[in-house]
Amino acid sequence: MKLSLLSVICLTGLAHAQIVPARQPGRANPILPAYQADPSCVTVEGTSYLFATLDPWGGESLGCWKSQDFKNWTFVPLNWPTKEACTSPTSKDALVWAPSVVKGTDGRFHMYVSVGNEIWAGVADHPTGPWKNALGDRPLIPENFKPGYHMIDAEAFIDEDGQAYLYWGSGWNWVNGKCWAVRLKDDMVTFDGEIHDVTPPHYFEAPFMVKHDGRYFLMYSSGRTDQTTYQVHYATGDQPFGPFTEGPNSPILSTQDTIDVISPGHHAVIEREGRPYILYHRHSVPFDPAFIGRQICVDELHFSADGGIDRVLPSHDGPAFLQDRNPDRPQRIVAISACCEASESTSAAFAIDDNYATRWAVTQGAQGGWLKVDLGTPQPVHSIELRPEYPWKPCAFSVESSIDGESWTPIPDGQLKAESGSPLTLPLDLSTRWLRVVFDDSLTDVSLWEIGVF
Repeated sequence: MKLSLLSVICLTGLAHAQIVPARQPGRANPILPAYQADPSCVTVEGTSYLFATLDPWGGESLGCWKSQDFKNWTFVPLNWPTKEACTSPTSKDALVWAPSVVKGTDGRFHMYVSVGNEIWAGVADHPTGPWKNALGDRPLIPENFKPGYHMIDAEAFIDEDGQAYLYWGSGWNWVNGKCWAVRLKDDMVTFDGEIHDVTPPHYFEAPFMVKHDGRYFLMYSSGRTDQTTYQVHYATGDQPFGPFTEGPNSPILSTQDTIDVISPGHHAVIEREGRPYILYHRHSVPFDPAFIGRQICVDELHFSADGGIDRVLPSHDGPAFLQDRNPDRPQRIVAISACCEASESTSAAFAIDDNYATRWAVTQGAQGGWLKVDLGTPQPVHSIELRPEYPWKPCAFSVESSIDGESWTPIPDGQLKAESGSPLTLPLDLSTRWLRVVFDDSLTDVSLWEIGVF
């Protein structure tokens, strides 16, 4: 693969290699190397599966990731849902949003997902599928089910007695949010009884039900996710249908602009080692109101002695169980440089800081590009891993090696043709000090969250 004209120009004007930065290295939040929103998570036999909206504003499908430690995640393509497969005569233009995945009492996995401003229901024997539409070719809740409101953000809840419920609803033009709830029959797609309006105070969208000490906690979001006003509230009740009263400290999670936490919301509650945590999205750093690039984070959730929920302290470090992402695979790169950098906030050094809030990006509009890494000393290399900015977009690159950092030799079989995924892993078998990753000229606006050599 030949270097582009841009790469040749950059070679002649190469800046000095940049050392690993001290700025926020190794931070655990966000947990995924991608722009994702509206998370849902299930854990099966020690493996967690996280489903989320692709940003900006959804995609033709969903994002799905799997992890055995909740630290290192692998992107998994799904066969369903897709915009094409989930389109009905009443569908609108909205893409695939806001999944909710639960394991039913039947042992199968059930997904409720928003496509075209309608709620579609899927079923599978495994979290990664194959999935199929549980209703054949129609949505569970069509767009015109409740005129004047968005039929989105469905969330399933299974009570301690095995009874399943579905909560959903959002407002129109960022106002007048409504939340509806219904009991589900054993098939998880047939409504059992009447639909209830359970809208709590300050509700806009994204309901999530939690039961704690016999009380029902209806959690939800208000405000605008494209501004700084998005936040998480909660209300409590004695029954799954309420009535619900907004609790003390609500909202419990909101913008903290002094620490770059902007518009956190549309969350789920997960449990790790017997403790609850809040799984939510917030805007990428730095916040750009013209770009909807949200990322998934985890922080501690505490139920208070007075029957409420304490305010969440959003963090960049994350809880203890997220720390030390790669204790057995230390970063071997001691210095890095690139053909070019879009800005100071997207310098090459951020591709080796073990922080998914930072990334390297080439100059906007550039085709191809390259990264050069220094391992410090000649040593065996078994693989190289890349985590591209958009795991669902194809990426192609080749790898070259050098002993002196000046003369480069293409590595036999050191080429990855157009593939999507994260991490993109290329097996290698050589000994060298320097490596250069050269991206295909067909790619524009190349960007990586992280690069690793092992």
